Amino acid sequence: MKKGKVFLVGAGPGDIGLITVKGLEAIKQADVILYDRLANPKLLEYAPENSELVYGGKLPERHFMRQENINDFLVEKALAGKVVVRLKGGDPGVFGRVGEEAAALAQHQIPFEIVPGITSGIAAPLYAGIPVTHRAHAESFAVVTAHDKSQDGKPNLDWESLARGVDTIAFYMGVGNLPFICENLIRYGKPATTPVILIQWGTFGRQKTLQGTLTDISEKVLEAKFSNPSIILVGGVISIREKISWFEKKPLYGRQILLARTGTSPSELAKDLMEQGADVIEFPKWKKMTVPVELTKATASEKILFASPENVEEFFSAVFDQQMDIRTIRASFFGASSKTIKALNRLGFTANLADESRDYLVVGDASILNKGYKNVLVTSKKEIDQQFLPIFKRMIGEAALNTLIFPSSAAVEPFVEALNDCGLEVEAFLKDLEVISMGRQTMAAVEAAGLQSDGMPEQATKEALLKYLEVGQ
Repeated sequence: MKKGKVFLVGAGPGDIGLITVKGLEAIKQADVILYDRLANPKLLEYAPENSELVYGGKLPERHFMRQENINDFLVEKALAGKVVVRLKGGDPGVFGRVGEEAAALAQHQIPFEIVPGITSGIAAPLYAGIPVTHRAHAESFAVVTAHDKSQDGKPNLDWESLARGVDTIAFYMGVGNLPFICENLIRYGKPATTPVILIQWGTFGRQKTLQGTLTDISEKVLEAKFSNPSIILVGGVISIREKISWFEKKPLYGRQILLARTGTSPSELAKDLMEQGADVIEFPKWKKMTVPVELTKATASEKILFASPENVEEFFSAVFDQQMDIRTIRASFFGASSKTIKALNRLGFTANLADESRDYLVVGDASILNKGYKNVLVTSKKEIDQQFLPIFKRMIGEAALNTLIFPSSAAVEPFVEALNDCGLEVEAFLKDLEVISMGRQTMAAVEAAGLQSDGMPEQATKEALLKYLEVGQ
């Protein structure tokens, strides 16, 4: 049997836009992905639909897979002929144990590549407005592990060299040892007034910072209950942060959004929300199953109603695949939402919003069969991707969600179903969230499902939603 290949990939610090092109290409061809806790799970959505996704992450005081098991797993899957991606947060060569994994692969003569990533010790400070070097403040920079394998976990470092010889120091995963770190830096020569900043979940929309000095930062961390994952940055360059802070000034910074999803791919709305500084989890993840499309129904219809933008794409893909002359379809087109109408407009068709009439050929996925329509054309069948449910449950548990957005009425029922599949009680889950609906039809569906409804933008458009969220900050 032909051997597979292993890619040891740095996922970057959190913002999925910070993964390298080469790293993303590796994910897109993976048969198996072994990912850790600090690799943003959103990157898994770029994997082929049949990929095996395995969580090998480590949590403080609880290890899901020991390093030896990880090495054996990579070898086993590669020897079975699989393309394997080991997806690590940050850079695999910075406290990522990539040397041990590569050595195990080399021992078995398995081909592998190491794909660098952006390390959080540089990226998180930049997202907090701090370059780790600066001509006027810092000419040297060091990354340091803040725990070791000793019984008490205290790092055994050359404290004098760090304190006297390095201008900016980034300590990784060291919140528990912060008093020990500050004490030793002061003891070996760092001024007690040296600025310190902790950056938690750096480059995510949930990023938080806490600033102090070597003297008082430990007490502040206890009061604020700051925890890992955090970078501890020490150095005078922190003083310029107020001048060039940028990420935390984005209009939707602080919004942690759960976006109810109907499509199989990440949405443009999610992308726009993240660009404005929000942290976004799209839920649930769907798998699309192809079905034969009966286009002869379309040629016999006078009015065609498209249920979603995805159904527009599926319908016209079928027209192309079946080499059908589009001129044989003489019907007027309608959309169930403004987004659906825009999808038709982009293809050069005029369309109107659906009215109360039932005299349509309704084009949609298999869910429309349960809506009571007399005349339907099914373009696809979707099912919730069960492999992603435990991933989402962990993501939701780690985030501090404050906003839920339903972008369409079709998103409500599947969202509730998937939440139940995750073992989460809907009413209790929504209690602390602001529930926003895109349009009156969507709000009616939310209320019909017995869910709380807190408001909607003036129009069911992306631009109106962004404005609504910004004003409500």
